Amino acid sequence: MASIKLKGDTSGEVIISAPSVAGNTTLELPATSSTLATQNSLGVRNLIINGDMRIAQRGTSATGVGVSTLGYLTVDRFRFQKAGSPTAQFTMTQDTDAPSGFSKSSKLEVTTADTSVVSSTFQYIDHFIEAQNLQYLEYGTSDAKKITLSFYVKCSTAQTFAVDLVNEDNSRYYNTTYSISSANTWERKTITFNGDTSNGFNDDNGRGLRVRWTLVAGSDYTDGSIDTSWNSTDDRATNHENTWVGTSGATFYITGVQLEVGTATPFEHKPYDMELQRCQRYYTNVYHNQFVAAIYEPNGDTRTQTVPIGTMRASPTLNPSSYSAHSINLGVSGNSVNTPTATWNLTVNHAGNNYYSIDTNQNGAVAYPSGTSVIIVGAHGVGTITCDAEL
Repeated sequence: MASIKLKGDTSGEVIISAPSVAGNTTLELPATSSTLATQNSLGVRNLIINGDMRIAQRGTSATGVGVSTLGYLTVDRFRFQKAGSPTAQFTMTQDTDAPSGFSKSSKLEVTTADTSVVSSTFQYIDHFIEAQNLQYLEYGTSDAKKITLSFYVKCSTAQTFAVDLVNEDNSRYYNTTYSISSANTWERKTITFNGDTSNGFNDDNGRGLRVRWTLVAGSDYTDGSIDTSWNSTDDRATNHENTWVGTSGATFYITGVQLEVGTATPFEHKPYDMELQRCQRYYTNVYHNQFVAAIYEPNGDTRTQTVPIGTMRASPTLNPSSYSAHSINLGVSGNSVNTPTATWNLTVNHAGNNYYSIDTNQNGAVAYPSGTSVIIVGAHGVGTITCDAEL
């Protein structure tokens, strides 16, 4: 028999049954003032981008991480950062060791252990969420919503780790801990944070909410108390333990990161192309071997063809910002000339509505025939231009 059970707000329930259906299955609808869609959203409910660690546009491995090698290194939207002068170093990789239902994780392996963590040391992974994507949380009002962070984690040591939330617009903090129960075992952690009725988020494309997973923390950061509400005290790593970082070869894996309104639901899997497009709002690679076409004008100017980037969060930083072409194909004669005395400067053109393209302009005179079409072949590998608009 299949049934639908609708529970009352205080007591009682209504059951609708279909006796002719084989089996015994009951769908229970909870008593709530919200809609069913709010409780079990069919849309985009996860505030985290690339929580399943599948997208890694920058590469799948980075070494010497933790001291001078920092920032966005492997999987998209997850950053490694530090404070103080730490000595521990790691290899950071996109890995195929993952819990059931996932294909990728982010892995950290200790390559230089730290057995005596200095008090001012702090190393962590974080993830920023755009402020304009947080408005429906209604923070700063009496209707501020609870949110739940869930993730899968696997560590080679059983210990306590700190994790915290930061309101970047108003310097508000909420720290807590989670514990690894069994070493080398995938475990799902769920942590619910009360809403902040005092301070909200700016309605803009800047940093709004930061989720921060502590990896290593000195005594300057591990004192204080666990929070039960938002406050103005940055006790970011209370009760964090440093057991794992004291052993070379120790490992820490994370995947399936989800942040959502209400209680934890199963991880929201999205198609690869959808998640890639969301990541490319913050970072993308423009691959062009013969990466720009230009026409040399009689007045000496070079009219260039732009390379579209697409919609990004803000005007991106380009790397490299210029190219010295190693060969040029002249479309009129079909001949090639080697290493011309010209540098091609790359600039971002803002076409409106956050749509950007790359313009190129020749810096230095080269005597091409008037009206010649020119194809510049990049001197840097396959002509890759990185476009960075990360938070």
